[in-house]
Amino acid sequence: MLNGYPRPQLKRNNWRNLNGVWDFVFDDDKEGEKEGWHNAFPKKNQKITVPYTYETKMSGIGEETFHPLVWYRKNLEIFPEAGKRILLHFEGVDYEAKVWVNGYYAGGHTGAYSRFTCDITDYVRNGSNEIVVSALDSQSCVQPRGKQRWKDENFGCWYVQTTGIWKTVWLEEVDQTYIESVKITPDIDRAVASFEMKIHRQVDEECSLICNISLGDRLVSRNMIDIRSDYAEFEISVADPDHPWEMKVWSPADPCLYSVNFELLTGFGVEADCSDAEKAVDKIFSNKDVDKVESYFAMRKISIEGDKILLNNLPLYQRLILDQGYWEESHLTPPSEEAIIKDIDLIMAAGYNGLRKHQKVEDERFLYWCDVKGLLVWCEMPSQYIFNDEGMQRFTGEWIEIVRQNYNHPCVITWTAFNESWGIERIYSNVNQQKFTEGIYSLTKAYDPMRPVIVNDGWEHTCSDILTLHDYEEKGEAFAERYKDKDLIVNNKLPFNRDRYATALGYSYKGQPVIMSEYGGIAFSGGEGWGYGGQVKTQEEFINRFKSITEAIRDLDYNAGFCYTQVTDVQQEINGLYTIDRKAKVDIDKIRKINLGE
Repeated sequence: MLNGYPRPQLKRNNWRNLNGVWDFVFDDDKEGEKEGWHNAFPKKNQKITVPYTYETKMSGIGEETFHPLVWYRKNLEIFPEAGKRILLHFEGVDYEAKVWVNGYYAGGHTGAYSRFTCDITDYVRNGSNEIVVSALDSQSCVQPRGKQRWKDENFGCWYVQTTGIWKTVWLEEVDQTYIESVKITPDIDRAVASFEMKIHRQVDEECSLICNISLGDRLVSRNMIDIRSDYAEFEISVADPDHPWEMKVWSPADPCLYSVNFELLTGFGVEADCSDAEKAVDKIFSNKDVDKVESYFAMRKISIEGDKILLNNLPLYQRLILDQGYWEESHLTPPSEEAIIKDIDLIMAAGYNGLRKHQKVEDERFLYWCDVKGLLVWCEMPSQYIFNDEGMQRFTGEWIEIVRQNYNHPCVITWTAFNESWGIERIYSNVNQQKFTEGIYSLTKAYDPMRPVIVNDGWEHTCSDILTLHDYEEKGEAFAERYKDKDLIVNNKLPFNRDRYATALGYSYKGQPVIMSEYGGIAFSGGEGWGYGGQVKTQEEFINRFKSITEAIRDLDYNAGFCYTQVTDVQQEINGLYTIDRKAKVDIDKIRKINLGE
């Protein structure tokens, strides 16, 4: 079970995990709201273990048939402290959620891959409370669905759908005035971290913020900021005057994290940028402490210069593996925090310094452990498969929520908005689809100018900070021959995978880095399922093919990295280095040595 604090970058002590057993009902006729199930939940119901969806074994139901509407109910005791607010958080509900508390509508959300919060203070009573949630899903290809099938059976590389609550549900108690969000941007060249903070205030009152930054057990900086509105922006230096050479940067080799603690107080203000923080603290002894939040950040810079990707101003060669994040008994939901850690360790053991999280936005604790362990992450938007006005609106709204919610994680170094022309299948020549991708690129860069953005990973790029290519060629010699002349590929003089071109019509290569961001997909013969190309019979065949194609890619002098498909098997797709129950298929130490060029 996932029991750890669900949002490690904005952590409070007063919270309650609501994962576990809930009452559950299918509503195939979509009659529940009309019949008032939010007031009188059906007596004939079954039990489900949240956050696992009904399609999974860990839910206790394990039925894979598609049901368009499902309902949940949980009774719980709540005794809120006077003057406090109660926040009900949902890390992920697929796809359209509505929430009622004691029969009152408390809020809703559309989008499977971003979290949302309902302030339920006005609906909570001392003692017994009833929470009811409905989740409406569909088989529509207009909604972003990633690898979830839209047919009754699995096909190709699309798998069993995910319906309803699939990430942690939790309660949090806060004061009337509290820190709602914090955006942290590091600048290693100036040794400062910038903070953009949103404060939820019930009344127009001045606030003071104490911000302590630490590196391990050492206090680096103690600052006080005067806050006079709902928003605050400030910079803090991490250049410790007592240790001028000890600003630590984050990297896979040394994933150093700074702790930051925020203490929000209300009362009379103090002068901003007070030179003597201790005296400033003494001045506000009569202020009321209303919120304490723990967070962290890293001094990390990802940038591009010409055809090179730089991490902390040094060249970075990315050894990535494609990770779809599926488990046999829990599907898209990690079965436990230990399972999250195990997957990260398995990836690193195979010699990879990063992963491309494919068609899924992972549990935030996964990103937290990547931050801690130093594993690079490409964050990718799950695709829709029909291009129209509604689809563009749904995609855009959910994507910017995802970018905002995952911005602070230092492990996230790339945003990938589209994959292989999915949902924009005519982008090569269709101007509307091209303009849509340009808009998403610009919107993403407006919110986050520091990270690279990839538009249409694989081929037919419009504007993109990295030119990425997908090719499942089986032979290293053919790889080397096809890509030996960079000019032929990047300037659309030669097609590659299934007669695709590197850029869309009307666009040209601008000298950006090139990465082979999908290749491999080797599968063993003799089992049900498929991989890319011909299947191999022995471990020796597997290793020989893996070595041949990986070294061919590594030998391309213009290539800035690669991404092998994939970490584990996923349902009918059996091209993982590990089985779906995380057992190695081949000698992982040999894979590691090939990846590292040893």
